[in-house]
Amino acid sequence: MRSETQVSNLNLPNSLSIIRIGTAPIMVLLLLSPGKTLSLISAVVFVIVCITDLLDGYLARKKGIVTSLGKFLDPLADKLLITTAFIMLIPLGRVPAWIVALMISREMAVTGLRAIASDMGVVISASRLGKLKTISQIVCLVPLMVHYTYYGLDFHAAGMILLAVAFVLTMWSGIDYFVSFFRSEKFSEN
Repeated sequence: MRSETQVSNLNLPNSLSIIRIGTAPIMVLLLLSPGKTLSLISAVVFVIVCITDLLDGYLARKKGIVTSLGKFLDPLADKLLITTAFIMLIPLGRVPAWIVALMISREMAVTGLRAIASDMGVVISASRLGKLKTISQIVCLVPLMVHYTYYGLDFHAAGMILLAVAFVLTMWSGIDYFVSFFRSEKFSEN
C-alpha cells in the first residue's frame, strides 16, 4: 500500500464521498413536500448514494488510495446524508423529533469525544457497533422515506420498527464509545 503522502486527494473514493455530500441538498429538495412519487424517488436516490459509501471504502482499501482527506470526508458524508434525511422527515410527521434530536446529539457527542481523544493521542476508530448503527439508520430511513403502502406492505410501519432498532443501536454505540474511552490507558494517565 502506498503511503498517504503519495496518494492524490483527487481520487475516485474521495470523489464518491464528495458526491454523497452534494446529495444532501438534493435530499432536502426531494423531501420538502413529497407525495407518493417523490417519496419513492427520494428513497431510491438515498439507496444509490448509500451504495457509493460501500464502493468508496472498498476502492480506497483495494487500490491502496486511503488518504487523510478520505478518512475525514467518508464519515462526514455519512453523517450529513443521514442527519439530513432524518431532519427532513420530522416536518412530514414520519419520525418523532425527540428521537432525531437524541440521535444527532449522540453523533455530536461522539465527534467531540474523538476530538478530545485525538488531542490526547488516542485514536477512536469506528467500532463494529458503530458501523452497525450506521447500517441500521440507513435501513430504517429507506422505508420511512417511501412511507406509503405498496403491494400491501406498510412501509411507514416497517420503518418505525426499524427506527426503534436503529435508535437503540445508536444510543448503545454512543455509550460504548464513551465507556471504552474512559477505560483507556491514556485517559487514566491524565
